[in-house]
Amino acid sequence: MRQHTKVTSDVKMIDKLKLDKPLAVFDIEATGVNPRSDRIIEISIVKLVPRGERVVKTCRVNPGIPIPPASTAIHGIHDEDVAQCPPFISVAKDVAPFLEGCALGGYNI
Repeated sequence: MRQHTKVTSDVKMIDKLKLDKPLAVFDIEATGVNPRSDRIIEISIVKLVPRGERVVKTCRVNPGIPIPPASTAIHGIHDEDVAQCPPFISVAKDVAPFLEGCALGGYNI
């Protein structure tokens, strides 16, 4: 996963949250909205750490199925954008430890 860490003015927001453990907020893009048949094609996680850091990880994954034009119209990700990306199972091995010990939040999930 691509990763960058920076300490920003988010510290004020984090102080207001009074975090006692990290908060990981994630968002996904997918081939559709059916959890049984559609697949993740991008996952982004913002991890807010009580001491004030904000760590962002984003990764695209190959869903193993075609991305429908209707989905591409929403998120702008095409089959060729993920053709050389790893499958989600490979990325999950990095995501799981990153989320360990975190309170979880999500957008549109």
